[in-house]
Amino acid sequence: MGFETAVWRALAVFRGLGLLYAYAVYARRYDEYLHPVGGWVVLGLMTAWTVVVAVLYSRPAGRRWPVLSFDLAIAVAAVVLPRWLDDPSRIEAGAQTLPVVWAAAPVLAFAIRGSWPAGLFAAGVLAAADLVHRGSLTVPTANNIVLLALTGSVVGYTVDLARRGESAQARAQALSAAAAERERLSRDIHDGVLQVLALVGRRGRELGGEAAELGVLAAEQEQSLRALMGASAQEVAGEIDVRALLTAYASPVVTVSTPATPVVLAAARARELAAAVGAALANVAAHAGPSARAWVLLEHEDAELVVSVRDDGRGFAPARLAEARAEGRLGVASSIEGRVRDLGGTMAVESAPGAGTEIELRVPVDGEA
Repeated sequence: MGFETAVWRALAVFRGLGLLYAYAVYARRYDEYLHPVGGWVVLGLMTAWTVVVAVLYSRPAGRRWPVLSFDLAIAVAAVVLPRWLDDPSRIEAGAQTLPVVWAAAPVLAFAIRGSWPAGLFAAGVLAAADLVHRGSLTVPTANNIVLLALTGSVVGYTVDLARRGESAQARAQALSAAAAERERLSRDIHDGVLQVLALVGRRGRELGGEAAELGVLAAEQEQSLRALMGASAQEVAGEIDVRALLTAYASPVVTVSTPATPVVLAAARARELAAAVGAALANVAAHAGPSARAWVLLEHEDAELVVSVRDDGRGFAPARLAEARAEGRLGVASSIEGRVRDLGGTMAVESAPGAGTEIELRVPVDGEA
């Protein structure tokens, strides 16, 4: 049973108990009314509506605003009508209204359906009805109004918090399940197809000739499969676990390390960040040397994600990037730095001849791609 079902059932129980209390109070005092039969008629109508509204609220389709508004109108009528049935002296003395706590049920319904603003609105309407019934503002009436306002606001706020908590929990469970399934599929593919393709690609390049062409084809298929694995990452509520996108780059020569818990990012931002990492790894494959290895590390630091791509390849002189830009070769600038800059982040590069290269990407968690 979900939270929504449980809270509406609780409201039905409250309304039923409130009706029994109204019967008990009226049974003790009905002979003091000017028109006691009219009071029993009002209680009968309250009973019929209690049954009808319990059935309506048991289904999501019945919890619409027109139904809730009619529910509030019934409560207002139950509060105001006894003004012409009861003894005026009893009303002036502060006698309880005929429906007593039963009339507060629509306030709870409004609070559940529309959070605390709706609960306060319904409480205000019912308070106005109580003032009409009393004819003046007395201390008991003021107390009732305050209690109604507190009930509508507190219940509405609490239900809203619970509803958001349930939604967050469901989202976290969906992300966790998606990540677990992706990790299982990634392990199966990584231990089989990807390793074979990587081996064929590497051996083909080493042998040269026609074997080198086969190696190139195998490497292309390996990258395509890795891209497919990353692109199929489960998207939940417009967000993606970045770990799923980055682990798709793991291979015999690329080690990917990520946190144990989900690292959630807006889908568009996550894919751009993963594309920047892919471009960095492509540079490693193209320029670091045939025996170079690479390491990808993902870290979550407060409101920022940090991804470092390090290799043990040839490296290059620090001035080489500036020279490449001046010569119009903008691979690193456009494919990596440009993507990161568009995400509101920064890129830092450290390298030296023979010492490998490390690229650090810093991207804020919040923002637009």
